[in-house]
Amino acid sequence: MHLLPLPARRFAAWCAVVLLASGVGYVGIRLCSELRTAVTPVLLALLGTALLRPLYRRMAAAGVPRSLSAGITCVAVVAVVGGAVYIVVAALIDSGDQIVAALRSAARGIAEHFGAAGTSLDDLASHAKELLTKFGGTAASNVISGVSVVGETIAMAVLALLLVFFFLRDSYRAVAVLRSVAPGGSADTLEAMARRAFRAVEGFMRGTTFIAFIDAVCITVGLLVLDVPGAVGLGALVFVGAYIPYLGAFLSGAVAVLVALADRGFVIALWALGVVLAVQVLEGHVLQPVIQSRTVQMHPAVVMVAITAGASVAGILGMLLAVPLTAAGFGILHELRTRYETVADGS
Repeated sequence: MHLLPLPARRFAAWCAVVLLASGVGYVGIRLCSELRTAVTPVLLALLGTALLRPLYRRMAAAGVPRSLSAGITCVAVVAVVGGAVYIVVAALIDSGDQIVAALRSAARGIAEHFGAAGTSLDDLASHAKELLTKFGGTAASNVISGVSVVGETIAMAVLALLLVFFFLRDSYRAVAVLRSVAPGGSADTLEAMARRAFRAVEGFMRGTTFIAFIDAVCITVGLLVLDVPGAVGLGALVFVGAYIPYLGAFLSGAVAVLVALADRGFVIALWALGVVLAVQVLEGHVLQPVIQSRTVQMHPAVVMVAITAGASVAGILGMLLAVPLTAAGFGILHELRTRYETVADGS
């Protein structure tokens, strides 16, 4: 080895580090994939804990017992999430036929102007519900073979909710447990990394939820003013899609513009496009910097790569989890870099 020049030895060392890290990452992903029925509720519970922890802290600070505070928080989230899901599903069911009919009309218009280019879009619109049902059933059935989709979903939701309760109630013990398993003198560093990662996820979840609500309200109001059919359902799609940065907003906005084009004509479609673009500009230049200024800022290219990787690993669920997990990873890297620079300056 010493016969090689120094640059070659450094290159070989970096290659070994990259291969080792890639191997560990691959093994970790494979293990998570094999144990997805247990890993998925844990990850969802961590996201829910990050979102609900401020409410729990306020109740605990007011003197409410920890168990009661965690229980009230879980009941509140069940009520809010259940109500939101009911509203979204009801809106999509009520306006689903309108949206599908409008998309079919838009496809016919595209086919008339551009020949057979709109044929595939028309076929997709005419079978949208069947495609959605088949895709959702396939994605959910991969969670565990031989178990019904409804039963598996309920079981995972109940497990995630119970984990949220325990994570909230016993969060004060997490630091002690983490420090007890830290090797050598790395307890302080490990605790700081965990806190930074959780703060990144916490800020991302709160900020994304608030931004999704504002986007959905603004686009729904704009579509109602333009008298676009299915405005409430389209707004619901915008809210759900906002949890998948960039890609979700693009897809939901494109559907809204197509519906406006089919039902209200080219001029109204341009106005709808203007509304969607205005909301996206508001989000990118005002809401994101102000609301998520305390979270880890990631370049859009990094976000898109993370979403693509998450989709390849776990489908839609992977797309939803990819960005907050990446934010946690960037938080850990930022903490390590800060500590390394501090040590280097001190030496």
